[in-house]
Amino acid sequence: MRDAYQVAAVRTAERALMEIVPDGALMARAATGLASVCASLLSRHPGHVYGTRVVVLAGSGDNGGDALYAGALLARRGAAVTAIAAGPKVHLGGTAALRAAGGRVIAQADLTNSAGLTNGTDLMNSADLIIDGLLGIGGRGGLREPFAGLARQAARARQAGATVVAVDLPSGIDADTGAVDGPAVRADVTVTFGVIKPGLLIDPGAGHAGAVELIDIGLGPYLKDAPSAAAPQGNDIREMLPRPGAESDKYRRGVLGLLAGSDRFTGAVLLATGGAVRGGAGMVRVVTANVAAVLVRQAWPETVVTVHPDQGDWDLLGSVGRVQAWVAGPGMGTGQDAVARLAAVLGTDLPVLVDADGLTILSQVEGLLPRQAPTLITPHAGELARLLGTDAASVEARRLEHARRAAGELGVTVLLKGSTTVIAPSGGAPEEPVLVNPTGTPWLATAGSGDVLSGLAGALLAQGLEPARAGLAAAYLHGMAGRLAAAGQLTADDASALESSGETGEAPIGASDLVRALPAAFRSL
Repeated sequence: MRDAYQVAAVRTAERALMEIVPDGALMARAATGLASVCASLLSRHPGHVYGTRVVVLAGSGDNGGDALYAGALLARRGAAVTAIAAGPKVHLGGTAALRAAGGRVIAQADLTNSAGLTNGTDLMNSADLIIDGLLGIGGRGGLREPFAGLARQAARARQAGATVVAVDLPSGIDADTGAVDGPAVRADVTVTFGVIKPGLLIDPGAGHAGAVELIDIGLGPYLKDAPSAAAPQGNDIREMLPRPGAESDKYRRGVLGLLAGSDRFTGAVLLATGGAVRGGAGMVRVVTANVAAVLVRQAWPETVVTVHPDQGDWDLLGSVGRVQAWVAGPGMGTGQDAVARLAAVLGTDLPVLVDADGLTILSQVEGLLPRQAPTLITPHAGELARLLGTDAASVEARRLEHARRAAGELGVTVLLKGSTTVIAPSGGAPEEPVLVNPTGTPWLATAGSGDVLSGLAGALLAQGLEPARAGLAAAYLHGMAGRLAAAGQLTADDASALESSGETGEAPIGASDLVRALPAAFRSL
């Protein structure tokens, strides 16, 4: 897992370490690591670092000092380095080091007074690399002037071809939550020190961070608090996935009940069933309407299908047979009969995943939650907003906060879908780390993608994973399937190559492509 720690924990660890190392040692370690990453990014230019043009945006804090010292190291390797001192003061040691190495330091106020911001724009537009050292992890709220103007100039320079590297965290991002409350730097690479910060994993902050490079400066032994967030690696997911043994049969492998689909919405149940079958459930019992049942039998003959009546009393649980977990919601409708069926499922002592129409029912009907048994909900921002009585924009802006709030108020594990999937364990306690999926891709923004995810996560619930782990493993595999399908790489060899070579030659995909790509996603682990 890539563990992420809040600012308070980082500050405590830094103070403890600084008591036993020479003054300036941590900044030297950080600057050396930063300069190394910057040099590797500049290596694509002829002559490597020598002759390249670097602009340092230096605030008055330690991040500015890190950037200035890194600029000095690059200048000693032949880069033309100019620092723009954005605040009323600048790190004295870093400034002296840069000037001694042959770099320049220009006060942003002097730049503005002498020739307007055009000079600053020209300086950045001609740069090969821009280092953002405006603010550190203690910054809160969006950037104010003159920092906001420099961030806008850096954005234009980035569009013109400059590479932007953020020091520890893109300026304007909330380190603890990833919230962006105004102008902020958008980086290609963020070089962070000691530990990952939650804002680098969770959107919208993660979208500003680019690739994250972690530089070890020795904080590990001094971190006393639990991580605030964690993102899995492939090995983590592989270890948590269930595997059939010699004694396995379809019941031991997990039987999933899937309450989904209607005569109007047939695609949802087909896609959710595909996710469940490909997710490794030993058996999938599908409960759906008559028209949808015909299609499920044709597409997935390995399932056991039960047709529910259009209306009237009906013993759902007695008619379906034994299951070990339920998925309820995709395309099932929101009428009174659908409400009764959802209530019957939630009334069991089995793990239940609620998605789509099931979430709409939960937002309209009181008393269905909380329940004692394990429960996982998989909303997008709009669905979570309805459950919490807020708006989707607020959820998108503060994903961590709202996922935790819902987990606490509803007593469920929350998998908040979106640009970065955030999973908040039931209860929403701050000391319990949220889980963040790193494999998402914009290609997953397609109709039916969520139905595949709910079937996949439900299959993992039925196989014995507790809700947070089932959601995390499903989101990871779902994202990997999206990458593989978009890249046209559906074999085991190509899947493993994807991680090392990157995604190339991508094409649009549909949700059915995700189902077909799931075996390759599993094999990639």
